[in-house]
Amino acid sequence: MTAAGTRTDGLLAGSGLLDRERIVARPGFNRWLVPPAALAIHLCIGMAYGFSVFWLPLSKSLGITASTACPDLTLASALFTTTCDWRVADLGWIYTLFFVLLGSSAAIWGGWLERAGPRKAGVVSACCWCGGIILAAIGVITHQLWMMWLGAGVIGGIGLGLGYISPVSTLIKWFPDRRGMATGMAIMGFGGGAMIGAPLANLLMNAFKTDSSVGVWQTFIVMAVIYFVFMMGGAFGYRIPPAGWRPEGWTPPAAKSTMITTKHVHLRDAHRTKQFWLIWAVLCLNVSAGIGVIGMASPMLQEIFAGSLIGLPDVGFAQLDAGQKASIATIAAGFAGLLSLFNIGGRFFWASLSDKIGRKNTYYCFFVLGIVLYALAPTFAGMGNKALFVLSFGIILSMYGGGFATIPAYLADIFGTQFVGAIHGRLLTAWATAGIVGPVVVNYIREAQIAAGVAPGPTLYTGTMYILAGMLALGLIANALIRPLSDKWFMSDDEVAALQAKSAAVNAGPTGSFGIGIGGLDAKAMIAWAVVGIPLLWGVWVTLRATFALFG
Repeated sequence: MTAAGTRTDGLLAGSGLLDRERIVARPGFNRWLVPPAALAIHLCIGMAYGFSVFWLPLSKSLGITASTACPDLTLASALFTTTCDWRVADLGWIYTLFFVLLGSSAAIWGGWLERAGPRKAGVVSACCWCGGIILAAIGVITHQLWMMWLGAGVIGGIGLGLGYISPVSTLIKWFPDRRGMATGMAIMGFGGGAMIGAPLANLLMNAFKTDSSVGVWQTFIVMAVIYFVFMMGGAFGYRIPPAGWRPEGWTPPAAKSTMITTKHVHLRDAHRTKQFWLIWAVLCLNVSAGIGVIGMASPMLQEIFAGSLIGLPDVGFAQLDAGQKASIATIAAGFAGLLSLFNIGGRFFWASLSDKIGRKNTYYCFFVLGIVLYALAPTFAGMGNKALFVLSFGIILSMYGGGFATIPAYLADIFGTQFVGAIHGRLLTAWATAGIVGPVVVNYIREAQIAAGVAPGPTLYTGTMYILAGMLALGLIANALIRPLSDKWFMSDDEVAALQAKSAAVNAGPTGSFGIGIGGLDAKAMIAWAVVGIPLLWGVWVTLRATFALFG
């Protein structure tokens, strides 16, 4: 390293193609190439949210036009049967496995990711996610549900975890001036993956459908190949900044917020702090409430508004015939797509806003606004006001997505950036927990209400809304208790320098831009953004077209 504005680049001898040392950026690199690389991975693994598009076709994989049902089928026998079609509930466990394994794998291998670097993690993620989908395709061909659970759910879930956290610390280091915006750009891709993947899967299944096949296994294979190409492109697009790098012309503000540290906490110590567990609770409670809404969005809209969705305001859900129920189910699908748009937009909007108002204040907004909207939702339902009801849940889902996008920057503010990716990985166990707690709580409340004789309608979900508001109130308290860490938890400058020495090659010296500026939309960056932007815009267009047709 030479003067503050230059750097002599030199890769460590013997570094491999995937090694962290191999991807240190050279002078002239444009940092705006990193977010589309992250998006390329997140848009692919984000299809986890859209996997329910396969459940109904798979429930008829043997009968083709109708399910070959077996009345005595149990979950255990469903794993190995070759003569009975699977139930949607049996297939739905893949969705649960996705998020349990996502959180678990992120926690287990988050430390390895910090040492190995984002490129190696991205490659492993591509192999696991796409390889798991291929194994699931074999499970469909052989009609073995356990193979689908293992392939898509377990192996694919591991790929989800590694792919989800692979760009986090890298983006935060590239954009110290815009931490929230940077992570929001990437993580919004995870929320948008289903908007691209679900309609693509429908197109492929319709193309492959025959008299003897529902077209799912062929769709799995084609999508796995497409995703592998995109994810490998993203992984090889990753670069990390030289040690001590700062954007050209930028210096940390002199008047720093007390909630933003310039020091670093070691991975081994992060979980020993109460701040870690308070942020864990904040994420878990915010996600539990939001993921419960995602899981019940379609039946909730149908049962609350029933005939009013098709111009029959006096007809309750129980009085609808089969054709009318099919019509309102289609409308409810449009509602779910609209919530997906809010989920995506919230990831970018709230994360960017957090750069202005701070991470803690952003979570205050999530909880206070969420409590108010959940408390008012039964009133909107009772009034029969679809517009206010839909808008309130759209805002709630924007804060669900915003919570994911803001949490990495929140961690960086409290714990520093040296181990933020690994710490984020451990924190995602909160997501794994919420992925079980949220849907289970919401579903069991609904079942309890039905068992108590409550008919489908606005009152069926009143108790649910108030309980979700209560969960957010607990999150509000946890957020209020978060304070800056005491100095005893931070590493010394020598410890930080020793950790950075391997990837820096020569680590002592001044900070600066090292020939790497703040970047901009040059030709390479425009091409990179077009590669991920065109599919994303197509997904938005498909969703908006369906939404306008159904609600317009």
